Amino acid sequence: MTLGLSYCGRFAPSPTGPLHFGSLLAAAGSYLDARSRDGRWLVRMEDLDPPREMPGAAAGILHTLEAYGFEWDGPVLYQSSRHDAYETALEQLRQSGMCYPCGCTRKEIADSALPGIEGPVYPGTCRDGLHGREARAWRMLTDSSETAFEDRLQGRQSQHLARDIGDFVLKRADGLFAYQLAVVIDDAAQGVTDVVRGADLLDSTPRQIWLQQVLKLPVPRYLHLPVMVNAAGEKLSKQTRAPALQTERPGPALWQALAVLGQQPPADLRNATPRDLWAWALMHWNTDRLPRRRSIPQPPEAVA
Repeated sequence: MTLGLSYCGRFAPSPTGPLHFGSLLAAAGSYLDARSRDGRWLVRMEDLDPPREMPGAAAGILHTLEAYGFEWDGPVLYQSSRHDAYETALEQLRQSGMCYPCGCTRKEIADSALPGIEGPVYPGTCRDGLHGREARAWRMLTDSSETAFEDRLQGRQSQHLARDIGDFVLKRADGLFAYQLAVVIDDAAQGVTDVVRGADLLDSTPRQIWLQQVLKLPVPRYLHLPVMVNAAGEKLSKQTRAPALQTERPGPALWQALAVLGQQPPADLRNATPRDLWAWALMHWNTDRLPRRRSIPQPPEAVA
């Protein structure tokens, strides 16, 4: 695949806690793929869910990125400032008949749904009306057609959304917009051409492509990097007590991230500065060396 000079990538963390080694893998892969092609690289803060956010986490994330030598183009976009854009998109979907209000509770869905690839598949209870109940959420209408794409690393991916996922939520019962809608609107608004992120989001991509097609938005190219998992097979995260990246001595962790991404950094750069590591990595970035799998076990010597 030929990637042109108009390349624009992004890193979009959620401020639910500090960055950890798994975050560094995603950020480094996204950054190198953009910078090695003279592309733009953006940082977006996905602060859509205030109850889950940690005070000070957004500022801490930016401080860590700076300590590791990341440089981004333009101001950081905060999704919390984008509600009007999401509401406009939701109204467009309402007007086109592609979304509908839902009055079902989680328990009702769990009791009547079939299992899907990410939990219960919504059975379509409210497709033909609320039947006297009050609207709680808004759902995207899906159908039985195949939604497929070619991932640059993981290969061809496909889903039949109605069967595998069901009509998915666009605006939640608590009034918050769902990730699937927000990410699509912001990628289009920011001109993102290439999404490089963790494979934990691979199964979300068909929903995003479905939204992009319905809303007549550009569909980016996708590359889903393997995520790092702990000894229990759990993705590194705040919930699995992944240690925060240390900012005092970032070189060893950055070197190890390059090694995990298959880039084979020289041993004599293990204690180099981020500036020297990035200079080497930008000269040698090769997506053919990336591990073609969804997850990678955390090495025993993993650096925090």
